[in-house]
Amino acid sequence: MAQATFLNRQALYLRPDPARVVVRPFKPATEPRDLNPTDKARANHIVDRVLTLDPEMAASQLTDVLENFQGRHRNLLQTFEARADEMEDAFATHASFSKVQRRLIGAYFLHEYSFEASALFNPSIVSHPDQSGSPEGGRRFILSLRAVGEGHVSSLTFRSGSIAPGGSVTVDPTARLASVPKIRSRVTGPDGDTVEVSFSPDEDISERVIFPITDAQSNGIEDARFVEFADGGRKTFYATYTAYSGMAIRSELIETTDFISFRMSPLRGAAARNKGMALFPRRFGGKYAMIGRQDNENLYLNYSDDLYSWDGGVAILKPRFPWEFVQIGNCGSPIELDEGWLLLTHGVGPIRKYSIGAVLLDKDDPSKVLARSREPLVRPEPSEREGYVPNVVYTCGAMRHNDLIILPYAVSDTFSNFATIKIAALLRSMEG
Repeated sequence: MAQATFLNRQALYLRPDPARVVVRPFKPATEPRDLNPTDKARANHIVDRVLTLDPEMAASQLTDVLENFQGRHRNLLQTFEARADEMEDAFATHASFSKVQRRLIGAYFLHEYSFEASALFNPSIVSHPDQSGSPEGGRRFILSLRAVGEGHVSSLTFRSGSIAPGGSVTVDPTARLASVPKIRSRVTGPDGDTVEVSFSPDEDISERVIFPITDAQSNGIEDARFVEFADGGRKTFYATYTAYSGMAIRSELIETTDFISFRMSPLRGAAARNKGMALFPRRFGGKYAMIGRQDNENLYLNYSDDLYSWDGGVAILKPRFPWEFVQIGNCGSPIELDEGWLLLTHGVGPIRKYSIGAVLLDKDDPSKVLARSREPLVRPEPSEREGYVPNVVYTCGAMRHNDLIILPYAVSDTFSNFATIKIAALLRSMEG
């Protein structure tokens, strides 16, 4: 199969930038009730040392911190105060504090984290909810990416850009600053925490970083698969992602209408204990539908009346060709075509080489496989084999634009690139 007949790789590379940082609570700077006795003592020792400074020295130290870090973050004084508010229990055994002392103590209990120092990969793409400024005959989009920093902790970050009528892609300049959202609410249920967060509308979308918030996510928010979901005239952007605690994984759901406010919820059921779930962009007979892998080898189709509960499922795709003999999985939500549902897949072959393929599912009954690609659409090129994890190309979601599929994909779990695929030629290349 000649890839050049329908696939065009674009020279548009999104690479990790270690200069982009957010401020995070410094350990043991979590709330004292969460600390062991040794860490509680250490936290109080830090507070005691700050309180030994006379007012002039404390003010001088705070000024020095601001001069050193002010240009790297928005609203730094407010961030110091918010961190001091979180440390109220540590203040209980001390005398009253001046505003300067509180801010300075807040600074001591924070640290900068370079959230994409190691990798910027596994992208997914959806139409921008605000299409103003789109090129004529083109479209604005939002790209989500998995960012990895120190300790292999994954967070969710974004970019915006445009697709020209002919399919060429441009990505808007990335903001210099970055920030984490404010937590608006947190509800603890039997399956874990549901959290609502929001950013300032004044921040560029590339500034917004959703860092792990709950215990289930503490080591990573991984591989978000965004999809624009239509339901009764209302459009919502959903993404399934893998929450990783450092010991266990599970699937969770994030939802937004504007990419400013987000709701993050755990998913229930046996199927949600696995990675790589992807939601269809509409219901079937009133039911939601998901594609996911439940046994580390095959792809399953699940239906549910409840968006947050997933059980059962039937295997519809199994490894068939040598490039996918180890396992197959989905590469994002299915894309609706006139001919059926186009599902991008990943296959793992010899030497754990990851490639991207495609499957066509019946439009009315997606359990029926109409065709699939015998050979990969995208495989690691010689120039793309080296990186954090060698020999991998991977995507978490593509989108249709006119007669093309716009495919963002990651290279060796390190950086991301784009390709376009001619739909008609792709379909002709697939076999039943």
